[in-house]
Amino acid sequence: MGKPYSVLVIDDHPLLRRGICQLVTSDSDFTLFGEAGSGLDALSAVTDNEPDIILLDLNMKGMTGLDTLNALRQEGVTSRIVILTVSDAKQDVIRLVRAGADGYLLKDTEPDLLLEMLKNAMLGHRVISDTVQEYLSELNSSVNEQEWLENLTPRELEILQHLAEGQSNRIVAEQLHISEGTVKVHVKNLLRKANAKSRTEMAVRYLNQ
Repeated sequence: MGKPYSVLVIDDHPLLRRGICQLVTSDSDFTLFGEAGSGLDALSAVTDNEPDIILLDLNMKGMTGLDTLNALRQEGVTSRIVILTVSDAKQDVIRLVRAGADGYLLKDTEPDLLLEMLKNAMLGHRVISDTVQEYLSELNSSVNEQEWLENLTPRELEILQHLAEGQSNRIVAEQLHISEGTVKVHVKNLLRKANAKSRTEMAVRYLNQ
């Protein structure tokens, strides 16, 4: 491959974070973008530039992994975000994937496999540890209408309201004074949270609430 993938590691345990950073830099296909011990530090780290991949711990003090994921997506961060956690709880897997995570990997994953999964994530694949893979079947079941709306960030809800009025990405961007690329990221996350096949389907379901 050409340029190495840049990785931001977010974990509130210094020893674990350092170990993950060392693993990432041991492979020439990756370079370390940086490390953060909290969600707030992570948001500061991506103010000017974005990494290719964000490895995000779930159970952190203060801002949780879910809070951080939502905040990053609300800021329009387009990095591939992969959860790296000890939790194999079904509700965590479903909640994080619905919130827009590009992967959910357990911390007992073999190092070589973890690196391989990160490369797959950069190829556009959703990467999930085998032991929690079965939970994804529930993502294809009907989504509780009230639940997916409650999981939206304020910005996502604002964009959904504009989409429901039939506005294009360009018009939404102009109305909200953000880039069209940022709108596209939000629309992608909205479709994933709603488990909808199109923006029209999503808008109709929103209007029928």
